[in-house]
Amino acid sequence: MPDATASSSSAAPDFDLVLAGSGLGVYTLARAFHEEYGVVATVVTKIAVEAMRRSVACNVIELGARADEDDMVARLVSLAEERGGRRPQLLLANADSVIQMMSDHREPLAAHYVMPILDADVLERLSDKAEFALACAEHGVATPVTEIVDVADARGTSWTPPATRIPFPVVVKAARTADMAHVRFAGKKKVWFVESAAELDELLRTIARAGYTGRVVVQELVPGDDTTECSITAYTDRHGRVTLLCSARVLLGEHTPDALGRPAAMITTPLPEALEQARRLLEATGYRGFANFDVKEDPRDGSLKFFEVNPRIGRNNFYVTAAGANISRFVVADAIEDREIEPVTEVDEILYSLVPTPLLLRYVRDRGMRRWVRRVARRGVENPWAYPADGLWARGYAATVALNHVRKFLRYYPRPTDTGF
Repeated sequence: MPDATASSSSAAPDFDLVLAGSGLGVYTLARAFHEEYGVVATVVTKIAVEAMRRSVACNVIELGARADEDDMVARLVSLAEERGGRRPQLLLANADSVIQMMSDHREPLAAHYVMPILDADVLERLSDKAEFALACAEHGVATPVTEIVDVADARGTSWTPPATRIPFPVVVKAARTADMAHVRFAGKKKVWFVESAAELDELLRTIARAGYTGRVVVQELVPGDDTTECSITAYTDRHGRVTLLCSARVLLGEHTPDALGRPAAMITTPLPEALEQARRLLEATGYRGFANFDVKEDPRDGSLKFFEVNPRIGRNNFYVTAAGANISRFVVADAIEDREIEPVTEVDEILYSLVPTPLLLRYVRDRGMRRWVRRVARRGVENPWAYPADGLWARGYAATVALNHVRKFLRYYPRPTDTGF
């Protein structure tokens, strides 16, 4: 019989945690493991954020800004060799490019580490937004109308991008985020909002000239501001069982060019229909490990449409831990203890936010939703940077980040719009 709970800090298993990468999503992974098991993560990264250098949950190894993928793999291998295999080494990451690195170098890394990530063929398919849309269609998961442009077809300056049949405005993004990570050009964004055929043509030509050779996804713009967006976080164990499904309503997303779409504030809330679709897709595709889905409610018919799945837990993963389902329990039960657990689909209602509540309320225009935010906020706001074990410095850092967000919103998104762009 599966255990009723995922784990217990009173019977913590013996393992080492190694995290590859940096930023909020890695910091909150370290925080979750430290809070649940007292484990101090060894973080191997190019450059660490200051909060990680100061945190009791992290022991940071910085490789320097010029370090490349081979340097990262070599240091991870040498770190494991230094420890001599005395206990299991759990390796996790929280960026598409680093997950891809772990997959590409699976053989040397798996000789030393436990790596609960997707098989290479599943990663190749689902981390590609174009293939994701096809998989959703195959398994009855709702998605926006999508077209795919293969920029590899571009040959010199004579290339003419294909015209779209989707009515403008449209949304444009790289099919594989990892493929775009090292491409540089003026006006580069995570997501583009395009209002005309001429603008789309020029954007695709610019992407091709910059050296990007992957595919680009052109999608219908599903109307609605940030408050129509949703996040789903999941974990699938080695037996193909989805043991974690947690959902939240996004209240406000970030709007800087390099971070567009990242949730800045969310409230956990059940989305049974969407959770069932996510489970169906994960089980049907042979998924393994953490997944984070971007979903949006279409106000035209109330349906929930899936945009992409990230092959990682996501930058905003702390909302799951804060809601009572510490994310470390699921991966430890599966990857370290090889223990089946009862799936978790119900969590506490909490407000996760990186921004001051008055700023958040500025962008929440629906009166009922504003009352909801105020009611949940009165019980407390969960800020991922403010880890109590890190003391007053962490609280000050969280406050500084919040003030920086005020400046960013006033510059890039000074007032709410109907589309969120």
